[in-house]
Amino acid sequence: MAKPANPDKTRRTGERARLRQVAGLAATGKFPQLALGIGDDAALLRVPKGREMVVTTDFCLEGVHFKRAWHSPESAGHRCLARGLSDLAAMGAKPEAAFLSLALPKELSGAWADGFFAGLLALARDHGIPLAGGDLAESPGRARQAKALADIVLVGSVPAGRALLRSSARPGDAVYVTGTLGGAAAELAAVPQRQKSPQHPALGSGPRPHFFPQPRVAAGVALRKLGARIACLDISDGLALDLSRMCEASGVAAEIEAAQLPIAPGSTLQQALTGGEDYEPLFTAPAKLRMPKKLGGVGVTRIGGIKKAKRNQPQLVLLQQDGQREPLAAGGWEYFR
Repeated sequence: MAKPANPDKTRRTGERARLRQVAGLAATGKFPQLALGIGDDAALLRVPKGREMVVTTDFCLEGVHFKRAWHSPESAGHRCLARGLSDLAAMGAKPEAAFLSLALPKELSGAWADGFFAGLLALARDHGIPLAGGDLAESPGRARQAKALADIVLVGSVPAGRALLRSSARPGDAVYVTGTLGGAAAELAAVPQRQKSPQHPALGSGPRPHFFPQPRVAAGVALRKLGARIACLDISDGLALDLSRMCEASGVAAEIEAAQLPIAPGSTLQQALTGGEDYEPLFTAPAKLRMPKKLGGVGVTRIGGIKKAKRNQPQLVLLQQDGQREPLAAGGWEYFR
């Protein structure tokens, strides 16, 4: 994990100097998939024979996905890349390259930007992918009102016709998740409201699921290699909401067992169901398929089953520990709602 930097609002770095610095950092290591990286008008990627390209894009906006007073710049950069890597993991894709468009206020163009790139590039090195290009700009607005805005684009690849889709669930399938749920929401909620900082001593030194989430790329690839009919997406907005999206895409319903949910230590059932930002693969597979206990080194838990969708019946049902079945609302993070 990158060491936190102290943002220095008095030091600024010009666009050309910043580009040279980033190009130097991004060029470390050899990437056979990258024919041409930062320095030209566009990058050149080699498409592996027999594979399809997977492309995802995601915003990381100050005030929405991170706050300067809460998140270190390293955390903001890490989270920016992690969001895109988690999308590739959900498709069973191997990451090939990253592209970043970043707009910053002038006061963040120095040490804060150093920290942001340090966090992003540290995670990129962990997953063996290059930062192959992007754009830098000064964000509009008056001093102290301008916000940092980032758009991350990830390119991955899968064997042709083998990508994991959210539309493949069928009645009778089992529902699984990797890892634990609710940890990111619990970590954020546990930080005192007046000092939400990733360095706050109340957070301890254990896993950092909110500030430094770990995308399950290896688990996604391992899941795809099982060779079975599998529906998958990542839990970014909350288990209930993301499962609802899978059910809608597949034309099915689902029942979840509260007693089987792998709730992270210190988290509540509600945080596990709707907290979001767990970035764990949520997937279905035929019930007869022998599922490994771990995928990519991460534990797997069966949490329910897929049912036939019925008119005037709830799409999602939660089986409580006392045996009662209750409709489960598709709660979670949703823009404009």
